[in-house]
Amino acid sequence: MAPGLFAAAAVAVAVVAAAASLAVHVALNCPIDPVPSPAPPASRYPPNNLLQEQRLEKLGEGLLDAPEDVYVDAAAGGAAYTATRDGWLQRMHPGNGSWERWRFVGGTGLLGIAPSADGAMLVCDADKGLLRVGEEGVTLLASEVDGATIRFADAAVEASDGTVYFSDASTRFGFDRWILDFIESRPTGRLLRYDPRTGETSVVLGGLGFANGVALPRDEAFVVVCESTRFRCMKVWLKGEKAGQAETFIDNLPGSPDNIRLGSDGSFWIALIQVRSPWTDLITRWSLTKRVVSSFPALLERIKATLKGAMVAQVSEDGKIIRVLDDSEGKVINFITSVTEFNGDIFLGSLSTNFVGKLCLAQVDDPASS
Repeated sequence: MAPGLFAAAAVAVAVVAAAASLAVHVALNCPIDPVPSPAPPASRYPPNNLLQEQRLEKLGEGLLDAPEDVYVDAAAGGAAYTATRDGWLQRMHPGNGSWERWRFVGGTGLLGIAPSADGAMLVCDADKGLLRVGEEGVTLLASEVDGATIRFADAAVEASDGTVYFSDASTRFGFDRWILDFIESRPTGRLLRYDPRTGETSVVLGGLGFANGVALPRDEAFVVVCESTRFRCMKVWLKGEKAGQAETFIDNLPGSPDNIRLGSDGSFWIALIQVRSPWTDLITRWSLTKRVVSSFPALLERIKATLKGAMVAQVSEDGKIIRVLDDSEGKVINFITSVTEFNGDIFLGSLSTNFVGKLCLAQVDDPASS
């Protein structure tokens, strides 16, 4: 055989062997069963970077490990609470801005927090379920529904009658593997209801694409739940002739909705995580690329590292965007997962920071103040 032909044959054999080896690796190690991903909405909001520069204050910088959600207690004069990866609920004193380790829960999966009327705190532990944290300790309220484990408790809100609405982001993957749920794109998330009178948990709405933030309007006529992988929020009517019916609250959001909270004027504030990049757009285009990337944990970590940018949106009670604020490249704050409005300020949680962001809305309303 001529040297050139021999070299070409050797290359061909090597390529076939590599392809066969990759196919075997994917067949044995791929953890997902992917379906086509929803097409991301076209960009309608040019970057404004209003979350950058001197506008943003960093509360507790260096003290807080990935504070995913933030609650501000108006009755306590603006005391702020968050849950961090070291298993603590932490509290900021409004007088001097100092932070304290308030209640120890344990674990690395503490996510959404919400106040309860009895003074306790409701906590979504992604690994354990819905918790109640009070002076007497930690109580597990719900860890399964319909005989199945709640795999990824994410966010909660308590209604005036004590009913707790909370999300189970995925029945397939837990908090430590959330990126796989985004890539797989199977809608297995659920909106759940916990009844404190009976201790029972039931499904309000299933088939959700990564069920995330949960909120109630002032009149509690409906409950809103965010669908992160579908770039939209759904609402389920709780009162009136539509009670029990589900419909779209807002769609085509310029990011994946994470937590949602009611604002002081009846509007909602939504954190929009930025999960698009040239790499993620390429990977999610085909099932084959989804399977290959998901089979290599190191590749998944590199993909997560490409996710840059932060965004929040204020949305009216009838589901219309009022305004959008962003840090388009994540220079000051990245991967915002929650936004809470209090007394003219917004407080920002993030799984990518060691601080809680605080922004005075008057500064962004008045360009001269920047």
